[in-house]
Amino acid sequence: QKQLVESGGGSVQPGGSLTLSCAASGFSLRNYAVGWFRQAPGKEREGVSCISNKDGSTYYEDSIKGRFTISRDNAKNTVYLQMSRLKPEDTAVYYCAALGGIVQVEAMCALPETQYQDYWGQGTQVTVSS
Repeated sequence: QKQLVESGGGSVQPGGSLTLSCAASGFSLRNYAVGWFRQAPGKEREGVSCISNKDGSTYYEDSIKGRFTISRDNAKNTVYLQMSRLKPEDTAVYYCAALGGIVQVEAMCALPETQYQDYWGQGTQVTVSS
């Protein structure tokens, strides 16, 4: 069964850090660009950060630049999102998605709708609150 599984979410105080993981099973992430998306209560899902499978290029949404870092470990078939200096407005369900082919990462992150990505994880909750 081909699937993505996110982990690492939780509750943290403002200014804290979390690292999310997106592990693939049943297929190799080596052949896919991977993105992190989030959906806050009452809001539409948005692209947060995406990473290429070809040249390692990355894209970050403006509000998280300098605070979040995306990385991939193809040997572990896993992509990570290191989040630091978290803010209450980062509270959301975070999803990872994978898209095969020749992918421009900024374009991938601009497509948060389900039908535009090949695989989606089930999501992990991140809550930032004092």
